[in-house]
Amino acid sequence: MSPATRLSADERRRMVLRAAVVEFARGGLDGTSTETIAQRAGISQPYLFRLFPNKKALFVAAVERCFQQVLETFEEAAEGLAGEDAMVAIANAYGKLITDDRDLLMLQLQAYAAGNDVDVRAATRTGYGHLWQAVQRISGVDDDAIRQFFAYGMLWNTVAAMNLDEYDAPWAQMCLPDDMRGKYQPKN
Repeated sequence: MSPATRLSADERRRMVLRAAVVEFARGGLDGTSTETIAQRAGISQPYLFRLFPNKKALFVAAVERCFQQVLETFEEAAEGLAGEDAMVAIANAYGKLITDDRDLLMLQLQAYAAGNDVDVRAATRTGYGHLWQAVQRISGVDDDAIRQFFAYGMLWNTVAAMNLDEYDAPWAQMCLPDDMRGKYQPKN
């Protein structure tokens, strides 16, 4: 893009959200400054506040975008599939997503950690609910299978956040039950 090209407010908003995901993934809601986000986005802090009324609104928007990206990944991965095949495809796509985009994973974890805030909690519940409903709709499996699927997903979040694949301790290698290996295990 040439220096003379002006970005629309929507384009700037998307740039700020990308920068916010990176910074909030590292520092969370309380530990991230809007100045740092503005610098990463290449805009002034006052302009950031023209796009988002306050830091919490920006955090919530970043969390919403994060869940939307995961939802889109689920839907694309399962296109034309149902049942166990859909769930395996979703799990593999999610495993790749959180491996390839660590900031997305860490922002999810920061969102859960900021759950004491009513607005963050509402956004997180809504986003997680949309994921749950999508897997339920796409797969058509029973409630117990959905519960198990999401339990494994949260376990994978923890495993990925700690980079256990790089840790050689016996407990780390055995952190997954035998029945899970190869079932919903993300492929790296």
